[in-house]
Amino acid sequence: MEEIKRLIAENQAEEAIRLLNECLQEQPSSDEAWFLLGKAHYKQGDVRLALNSYLRAMELNPESPAREAYNMAIKVLDFYNKDMYNP
Repeated sequence: MEEIKRLIAENQAEEAIRLLNECLQEQPSSDEAWFLLGKAHYKQGDVRLALNSYLRAMELNPESPAREAYNMAIKVLDFYNKDMYNP
């Protein structure tokens, strides 16, 4: 997982996603892998996939750091979407 964290930090999200998908094939109940997958998707700008990954991590482990990442992503979305309603 350290290699994957490094890849995400170095903006190599595509490679991190590839490795995480392989990891999740073998360990589908790894909440850490789901959380990191969410981070990688978020780095790529795919918020929908990021939120889905965070939710899966939280289902597996309610204490996962994915909860904080999910809440932060929702706050960002709420902030940007509110502007759409203001003329």
